[in-house]
Amino acid sequence: MRETIEMIVKALVDDAEAVDVREIERNGMTRIEIRVAQPDMGKVIGKQGRTVRALRSLVYAAGVKQHRRFVLDIVE
Repeated sequence: MRETIEMIVKALVDDAEAVDVREIERNGMTRIEIRVAQPDMGKVIGKQGRTVRALRSLVYAAGVKQHRRFVLDIVE
C-alpha cells in the first residue's frame, strides 16, 4: 500500500524527491504518513480537500479488500 500511495503522490507534486511516505503499525491498524515539500502541500490536499479525500477513499477500499484498517495522514 505504501508504494502505491507514494507513486500517486509523486505524480501529483513538483518536488518528487521531497516525498516521504511511512507506514506505522499500531493496534491492528496501519497509519500511512505522507510528508511533502511545503509548496506542494496544496497539490496533495487539493481544492476543498478533494485530492486527499480521494486518496483516503482509495486507502479505505484497499483496506476493506485486505481485511485491514488503514489511516492516511498528511504531516507538515
